Amino acid sequence: MDKKLGDRMGAANEELQTNLDRNEHQIFASYGLVGAILLFGALGYFADRMSGSTPRYVIIGLVVGIAIGFYSLVKTVRR
Repeated sequence: MDKKLGDRMGAANEELQTNLDRNEHQIFASYGLVGAILLFGALGYFADRMSGSTPRYVIIGLVVGIAIGFYSLVKTVRR
């Protein structure tokens, strides 16, 4: 590998790591948002399957997941 290319790749990796370290809380908050939506959506899906009902619990689960996820996201970003 070319020495200049290796130096540029090393500098790019260091810059990437710096950005990740600086924005760590926001990254975790966004994963929390996605996780809450998936978790509560899945719980609603299984509740619908167990009760044999229409997708009522899926919708409720998604709304609850979105609300909890955004609450967590806003709380984390405001720190």
